[in-house]
Amino acid sequence: MDALFREDAYARNCVATVMTVDERGIRLDRTVFYPTGGGQPGDTGVLRFDGFEVRIKDTVKGDGGPDDVIHVPEDGQELPSPGTAVEAEIDWDRRHRHMRMHTALHLLCAVVPGSVTGGQIGADKSRLDFNVPAESLDKDAITEAVNRLIAADTPVGTRWITDDEMAAQPELVRTMSVKPPTGSGRVRLLDVEGVDLQPCGGTHVARTGEIGGIEVTKIENKGKQNRRVVIALRD
Repeated sequence: MDALFREDAYARNCVATVMTVDERGIRLDRTVFYPTGGGQPGDTGVLRFDGFEVRIKDTVKGDGGPDDVIHVPEDGQELPSPGTAVEAEIDWDRRHRHMRMHTALHLLCAVVPGSVTGGQIGADKSRLDFNVPAESLDKDAITEAVNRLIAADTPVGTRWITDDEMAAQPELVRTMSVKPPTGSGRVRLLDVEGVDLQPCGGTHVARTGEIGGIEVTKIENKGKQNRRVVIALRD
């Protein structure tokens, strides 16, 4: 399967061919739909064919590797048969908010020291959990620091390194709860130039200025050394 979202996060639709349809959902030969992973929700949207429209309520990974993407339809719809040509289109407004949020969390990572113990991306709010003492975090200071990085309008890009290069640079891994996917021979890095560099398979904006500003809405104590920082977009 050709994972178009991995090379172009701004691709909103594509023409594809249905490969299989089963109880889990619909597999295509290529897709712009991002599957749930790395704390980022799967895309929603529609598949159009022969005058019909199939509403996709979620996108998940199958068991056949990182590019095995399953489009989960809402119940009670007529589904296309294998071999059918479809137009796949994501809910762009929702995806773009996820992209802005995901890049903002990488900036948050750059501002807050300590390992990341968990995280979740949402269209309305997102969070990262850090292994740091409570007294080291200040809502206003973090908000100001992240927004300075956003205002700098720094380019954001991706590049690939080999599994061996990844193994030789363990300092690139900030997340304790999720290890970078290795075994396929290469690992994708998200690079906010001069700010943050770490393994990530998610979708992101092209420049930090596109995030548009965030607020740290709360900092919660989730354990002895576990602090949850929750952010929201300003618009």
